[in-house]
Amino acid sequence: MSATKISRKLSRKTVAGLTAAFLIIGSGAYAYWTTTSAGTGSAPNAASNGTLTLTATFASGLTPGASVPVTYTASNPGTSSLQVGTISHVVSTSNALCLPADFTISNVVSNTTVPAGAVNVAIAGSGTLGFTDTAVNQDACKSATVTLTLSAN
Repeated sequence: MSATKISRKLSRKTVAGLTAAFLIIGSGAYAYWTTTSAGTGSAPNAASNGTLTLTATFASGLTPGASVPVTYTASNPGTSSLQVGTISHVVSTSNALCLPADFTISNVVSNTTVPAGAVNVAIAGSGTLGFTDTAVNQDACKSATVTLTLSAN
């Protein structure tokens, strides 16, 4: 073989090898597909914004014909502020013969916003719990515990 033929074979081999290497490496480094994209993300909000715990406080020792002031606090364990509108009451007693109907208390308008995470925050509005002096014996109410069950809108 002559020097020219060997030189040509090496040149062709070198060129072919370099071309193959470029195509393999080059196409891997630069290969991609183009596309368009779109999408959305969503999650439902809470089904409820939470619940407040209301507490009424009033003095013990109520007697027939007397009344005592009632104050209120609220706790909000939730993550958003909640509103106390009008507070309503259901009276019950620890003695079935002590009639809840002998006790009176009107609804109380508060309209107080209770912040998220608040604990025992005093809220606006106060009530008066009265013990009606009836014409009948009310001895069943002696030492009976009076409970106010509260609700608000």
